[in-house]
Formats: sequence, structure tokens, C-alpha cells
Amino acid sequence: MIRRLAYLLPLLLLAGCGFSPLYSGGSHGPVAATLAGVDVAPISGEAGWLVRGAIRDRLAVAGAGEPRYRLQVVLDDQISGFGVRRDDSVTRERRSLRARWQLVDIASGQNLIDDVAASDMGIDVTASEYATIAAERTALERLAEAIAEQIIQRVAQYGDAAAAR
Repeated sequence: MIRRLAYLLPLLLLAGCGFSPLYSGGSHGPVAATLAGVDVAPISGEAGWLVRGAIRDRLAVAGAGEPRYRLQVVLDDQISGFGVRRDDSVTRERRSLRARWQLVDIASGQNLIDDVAASDMGIDVTASEYATIAAERTALERLAEAIAEQIIQRVAQYGDAAAAR
């Protein structure tokens, strides 16, 4: 009996803490409505194309109608070598993708969120130039997914907070 109460106590405490699911209400909830109303501005470069595509994949764009918000993203993509042999050849690279982004209310032009998303990834530099280029490309694709996920999570938090007001 005491063991059962010991198992139930954390659940009872958690129920009273005020936490609620971010995506409550499913496709008709406030977060889904916010995400469905986001239009993503074009982002320059290959990294921009990947990030924009990853963000759009996560948004509920089907049947959204007129967008209410505009997402503007500026990227900084850098590759730097940091593992160096005695002959000055690089053995490791770090690819960093940083996104400065803003969520703007289209009707008022008001800047609702101004934030930064960032992700880094290490890359092994091999003797094969093709393999290194392929690894850099794969790293960029994964970084774009990570950046998109960070942005969508932050916009979803905004939608939840705006609905609570």
C-alpha cells in the first residue's frame, strides 16, 4: 500500500504544478493556429533554401489561408578547421549555422520575436575530397533541420503564451 502511494505521489504533485501540453487541442489548438498562420520569407543561399524548406515542412501550411505572421531569417554559415597535423593539413572541421530570425505581425508590422538559433557539427576531413564535401553537405542538411526545429519550437511557445493572455 505504501509503495503504491509512493508511486502516485509524484504524479499528484505534477498534476498540480500548472504544466500543460504545448500542442493541446491538436490541429485546432492555439499553437497549430499560430503555426498555420506563418509565412516564411525567402532565405538566400543553399543553407537558406534548406532551412526554409525544413521550416515549411514543420508548419501546417495546407489550407492556412492568409498568413498572419511573417518569419524573416538571416543565416551565417561558416566552416572552420581546427584539427591540424604537423604538415598543416586539417583533420577536423566545424560547421556552424547561425540564424537571426524575427516573427513579424503582418497587419501591424510589429516585431513579435527577435531571436537567434544556432547549431554546430564536427566533420572528419578525409583524404578523399569528395567524401569531405559529402560530409559537409550532410552536416549542412542536419544543421538546417536543427535550426528549423529551434525556430518552430520558439514560435509554438509564443503561440501558446499568446493564447493564454
